[in-house]
Amino acid sequence: MGNVTVLDLDRELALALALADEADAITLAPFDARRFTVEQKLDRSEVTEIDRAAETAIVERLAVERPDHAVLGEEHGATGFEGSPWQWIIDPIDGTSGYVRGIPVWASLIALTHGDDVVVGVVSAPALGRRWWATRRGGAFVDGRPCRVSAVDDLAEAQLSVTFSPGWDDLGMTPALVALASGARRARGFGDFWQHALVAEGALDVAVDAVGVAAYDVAAVRLLVDEAGGRFTDRHGVETHTTGTAISTNGVLHDEVLRRLAAVSP
Repeated sequence: MGNVTVLDLDRELALALALADEADAITLAPFDARRFTVEQKLDRSEVTEIDRAAETAIVERLAVERPDHAVLGEEHGATGFEGSPWQWIIDPIDGTSGYVRGIPVWASLIALTHGDDVVVGVVSAPALGRRWWATRRGGAFVDGRPCRVSAVDDLAEAQLSVTFSPGWDDLGMTPALVALASGARRARGFGDFWQHALVAEGALDVAVDAVGVAAYDVAAVRLLVDEAGGRFTDRHGVETHTTGTAISTNGVLHDEVLRRLAAVSP
């Protein structure tokens, strides 16, 4: 991280938390009132004017507060100072498909990267009444309490979440995911940010996300899991948030999960 200091990250975390406050103020009331319109993007995923408004508010504040930083958002793409080693990665509503159906499992995801490393992450889920955050080497927290992954060391005793998607079918890996889920003590599909946050809290032991996740879907939760003592990689075991797959575990089970998936991986 070069010359990044703890004090620097505390300052950036304070800004990220303030940005999350702004996002919550925009997103929660329309969700509760069911007051928004829904469109479909080219990939058939949903988007609302609330997604766009929340991202616009965040981007506009960053333009004032951090004009020398780059920004990448789901709705508006790349903005800010191109070429900066600092980049904010924003998903204004992760879980829009649930948002539009009245499911409270959605969140605003705000991450700050320095080079390839995520150094600040905030996950704010106002409909759940929860907020998670982390800084690099500063620990992970939920509502002010430290997060720590579980110590479960046997997949047969693990709580696991899998997000099945057509991408897994295309890779020929759905049978391996079914076998992985079937071999766990309990398997569920919590989806989106929540499964990774639950791994960080120690409530889940393994989370396997959909194929095709973007940086704005997983950058913030990558840091959360890392700082809670877990591991977050793509399906090949690379520690990254940019290659389209995301697996988080308590760390103890990670190699075994990768091994089972690699047995059928093309």
